[in-house]
Amino acid sequence: MVKQHEIKSPVGARHRRKRVGRGIGSGHGVYSTKGVKGQKARTGGKSEMRPGFEGGQLPLIKRMPTKRGFHNPHRVEYAEVNVSKLETAFAGGAEITPDALVKARVVRDLKKPIKVLGEGDLTKALTVTANKFTASARQKIEAAGGKAVEVVS
Repeated sequence: MVKQHEIKSPVGARHRRKRVGRGIGSGHGVYSTKGVKGQKARTGGKSEMRPGFEGGQLPLIKRMPTKRGFHNPHRVEYAEVNVSKLETAFAGGAEITPDALVKARVVRDLKKPIKVLGEGDLTKALTVTANKFTASARQKIEAAGGKAVEVVS
C-alpha cells in the first residue's frame, strides 16, 4: 500500500529556478538570457506588448478581410425529408414517426426537429408525424389520401 509520506514526484518533474545575472560562470550572466539590446531586452519590454503585436507591421488580424453579416442565435436547424423519400422508403398505409424515419435510415438521428418538404410525388396514403410541413408537402400527403400530423417539439 502506498503511504502519503512516500509519494514522490516523477523524475524531471521538478526543476531548479533559473538564476540569471549571477556571473559569466553561471551560463546566464552578462545579458541574462535576454539577447542583445532591443525592446525585449529592456525593463518591462515584453509585458508592454499586446498579443499579436508584430513590431509596428500591420498585424495579421488587420490584414485579413472582415467578416460581415449577422448570425441568428435563435435559428432552428431542421432535418429535412422530401416527400419523394417517403414514397420510396415506406409502404402504403404506413404510420411514419420520427423513430420510424431513423429506423428506415431516412434521417440520421433525432437531434434536430424534422421538417417534411414537398419535392417529388407521393402516390401512397401515409400518416406522417413531424415537427413542420411545407404547404406543398402537406398538400401532396393529403391529396394521396394520407394525414399530416404536426407535433410541437
